[in-house]
Amino acid sequence: MLTSNSKVQASQPIYIEDCGFISAMGQTADEIHRSLADPNSSNMQLDTTTLNTNTHTVVGRIESPLAVVPDSLNEFQSRNNQLALSALLQIEPTIKSAITQYGSERIAVIVGTSTSGIAEGEDAFESNLKNGEFPSDYQYSKQELGNTSEFIANYFGVSGPCYAISTACSSSGRVFITAKRLLNAGLVDAVIVGGADTICRLTLNGFNGLEALSNTLCRPFSANRSGINIGESGAFMLLTNKPLLDNSALKKVALLGVGDSSDAHHISAPHPEGKGAIEAMRKALQDAALEPNDIGYINAHGTATPLNDSMESKAIFSLFGHDVPVSSTKPMTGHTLGSASATEAAIAWHILSHDLPLPKQNCIDKGDDIDIQLVEENTTLNKKAILSNSFAFGGNNISLIFGYADE
Repeated sequence: MLTSNSKVQASQPIYIEDCGFISAMGQTADEIHRSLADPNSSNMQLDTTTLNTNTHTVVGRIESPLAVVPDSLNEFQSRNNQLALSALLQIEPTIKSAITQYGSERIAVIVGTSTSGIAEGEDAFESNLKNGEFPSDYQYSKQELGNTSEFIANYFGVSGPCYAISTACSSSGRVFITAKRLLNAGLVDAVIVGGADTICRLTLNGFNGLEALSNTLCRPFSANRSGINIGESGAFMLLTNKPLLDNSALKKVALLGVGDSSDAHHISAPHPEGKGAIEAMRKALQDAALEPNDIGYINAHGTATPLNDSMESKAIFSLFGHDVPVSSTKPMTGHTLGSASATEAAIAWHILSHDLPLPKQNCIDKGDDIDIQLVEENTTLNKKAILSNSFAFGGNNISLIFGYADE
């Protein structure tokens, strides 16, 4: 276990003004909290029709109706944008308050995604093969990675910096780092950050081709873990570096520290000893001026693949030993790819905002290579800081720390 004897000054906390979230766990606070308490209430379901191999897998699909893209923005019509809008409508009053206070030109939009409108592209290409032409309403721009950020900026009428980041499974974690830099540089006063990714045939069959999918509900850190479940989600927050006037009296959850690394060990496999993961977590602790024993819970990347879970266990143990409870929430949401970091940031926000128990791992057969303290019983957060990990292809690693700005 590594410790540091030198205290550095914490960077300025970034306030989380509000959070909107929709996934297989649900979209209301009650639904989300029920799923966190009882993973069986989450909408993880068997998929028997998508894989080209005629095999099955489990996915975290959203069955509830999604928000409708306005007719005036019909060129942005895609499930990915509907998913993003469904989350954003939950925090629309807060975003409008920021626009009123700061001006539309001082609001940025930074989105992490990996699928964008690929599902619509799949349908359009299938139509082209069948009919010899693309549908009349199809626009290729729906597949461009920046489409969702452009849609959000148009929907809210904001004109600050607007772009997307796509670094695979760490995409929507890197948006928090970018937002923090924009705010600290004084370039903007508020940032709409988050991620949206939807289930599509390309993604499911791609991961199946890598032999990374599980045909049962994923089992992070289990001796018998066999791969990931893919999920879809939209998770968005409004960030500021000083509280909005109408919310200034509220005790806010904040982004306390960020850390990243790029170990570039392998295009799809993590560094076996967690070199880059350790560096990202250490940087996040340093940025927040926290010690490992200040962290009350770690939301692990925890994909349930043999290599990732083994690596992450080693990395966490090297910094935290057995002292910090750990779990992966991917059995409740699926691995939501480019939206994974924002998904787990939203879960951290709910735990902190509503004083929820920590999500259980329910790992009855922990692997011999797993040497960390998993959350197996009802456990409360006794130290008000949560570290969340996201580790992507190519060794692109992100660690974020959430807590309270006044603690």
